[in-house]
Amino acid sequence: MSDPVSHPLDGAIIDGAHHMQVRVYYEDTDFSGIVYHANYLRFMERGRTNYLRLLGAAQSALFAEAESETPGFAFVVRAMQIDFLKPAKMDDLLDVITRPVEVRGASITMHQQVKLGELLLIEAKVKVAFVSGGRARPIPLPLRVVMKADVA
Repeated sequence: MSDPVSHPLDGAIIDGAHHMQVRVYYEDTDFSGIVYHANYLRFMERGRTNYLRLLGAAQSALFAEAESETPGFAFVVRAMQIDFLKPAKMDDLLDVITRPVEVRGASITMHQQVKLGELLLIEAKVKVAFVSGGRARPIPLPLRVVMKADVA
């Protein structure tokens, strides 16, 4: 078992998977008291962001370096396959789990899950593309190195 990398606000990387807890608040729910579907996208975005941060990729520093190499770049969600399996409710404590699946020239694919204890609520495959000038571009070396850090 590898040593966990963690920060209380950002979660922890344990055996190559990022785990981050999210408490469900009233504002996250719809009129029926369950989590509104779009809020899971926010939870998973935070998971991907904090995963990079814990890999040692302070995004502001990495982005500054990437900006000098590829001006006007952005990460954009290119594709997402998501299965809503079970609902979460107010006050639930969720575990957002993020694992890198594949890092390619201009994209990274992540597998994400949202769990309530051992119960799987959401499962998603997210492909994020690196673009500049409206076109896909190779991920700059500093970003590629840190994103591949945990990809077997």
